[in-house]
Amino acid sequence: MGESSNQRTESAQTEVVDIQRIEKAVREILLAVGEDPNREGLKATPQRVARMYSELLAGIHQDANDHLKSIFHEKYDEIVLLRNIPFYSICEHHLMPFIGKAHVAYLPAGRVLGVSKLARVVDAFARRLQLQERLTDQIADFLMKNLEPIGVAVVLEASHSCMTIRGIQKPGAVMVTSSLRGIFKRDPRSRSEVLTLMHSNHT
Repeated sequence: MGESSNQRTESAQTEVVDIQRIEKAVREILLAVGEDPNREGLKATPQRVARMYSELLAGIHQDANDHLKSIFHEKYDEIVLLRNIPFYSICEHHLMPFIGKAHVAYLPAGRVLGVSKLARVVDAFARRLQLQERLTDQIADFLMKNLEPIGVAVVLEASHSCMTIRGIQKPGAVMVTSSLRGIFKRDPRSRSEVLTLMHSNHT
């Protein structure tokens, strides 16, 4: 039997990630916290963690431009919005995940992007060591540059484990960031329209 697409993706990720180096580092962490990396429950932990990081940070080795092959010329002059795109990313300050939803909108100027590709663009930038503010800007700037729309609006809502399970320990807190470009930044009515659409019947 041939490899599945998931297996091929995982294999490609491990080729560009130094798995053995991560395994050694994880073993050192286990020793440093007073654990025995040779006990039954931890023997395979370094390998599992290494494979996990190769998956969670796969965006480092991906080019978001690969998702631009599905651009179509279309005379559509109303807002295109994809809401509630699930995403996860790794905060570069503590190497802990932040998880949430992205809302991405643009006002086309003759070019539209395949709907699934919007979600893939979010993933390409999210699966890296990130800050939520930077991630929001990167998605907006990428779409503005490559689709050349009249405007772009990106809103991210995420819960950060670095503040929900450690530090200030405030579970339930959600961080919201936005990046507005073009007409959505300069025109209050357009901005109000797109933000209203993003949060209409939002759960």
